[in-house]
Amino acid sequence: VIGQRPQAATTSDPPSDTPTRAALCGTKGESSDTKDITIVELQRLRNRGQPITMVTAYDFPSAVHVDKAGVDIILVGDSVGMVVLGYDTTLPVTFEEILHHCRAVSRGAQRPLLVGDLPFGSYEVSPDQAQRNAYRLLKEGGMEAVKIEG
Repeated sequence: VIGQRPQAATTSDPPSDTPTRAALCGTKGESSDTKDITIVELQRLRNRGQPITMVTAYDFPSAVHVDKAGVDIILVGDSVGMVVLGYDTTLPVTFEEILHHCRAVSRGAQRPLLVGDLPFGSYEVSPDQAQRNAYRLLKEGGMEAVKIEG
């Protein structure tokens, strides 16, 4: 499933002490000259025989650093369960946990194509369930593509 990255919602929340993307990246908030990586751009890279890079990230600071490094694709994978959440396997990872991490990564990365992983149990019941959760990763999680296994 492919979608477009949603624009950040504007709020009237008071300023916080949380560092912004601009502060972490050393920018003053100006827009990047680099275009976002899209499926079309990935196809061009492949056709030219250029390597395509992909890294897994689970949070805002990691996404910022991966973006600055010039990586083409960021995966927010169900491995978050073992790497960040302390589970023994990926099986306990819930859709809501993945969605939370997708939101954080999408706030930190501007250039890479963002891929969200539907965790086990979030798409197998029916095509409707799979579609509903895929839409949520795109719409609420800021992802641009969805990965499923099986």
